[in-house]
Amino acid sequence: MAVPKRKTSKSRSRKRRTHQKVAVPTLAVCPECDEAKLPHAACPACGMYRGRNVLVQDIEDEE
Repeated sequence: MAVPKRKTSKSRSRKRRTHQKVAVPTLAVCPECDEAKLPHAACPACGMYRGRNVLVQDIEDEE
């Protein structure tokens, strides 16, 4: 079994981890209601995608 001869320094291990970061999701503007939404996805506010209504909005019954 291979064993490291020397301790890995903080600098070397941190250099290796520079690519492990969280990316901020890209947002697009809905052309129907001008809300922020994910690109290539239905708008969660109005339910429109490419000019068509694809999500049925829930209407709560008021009692």
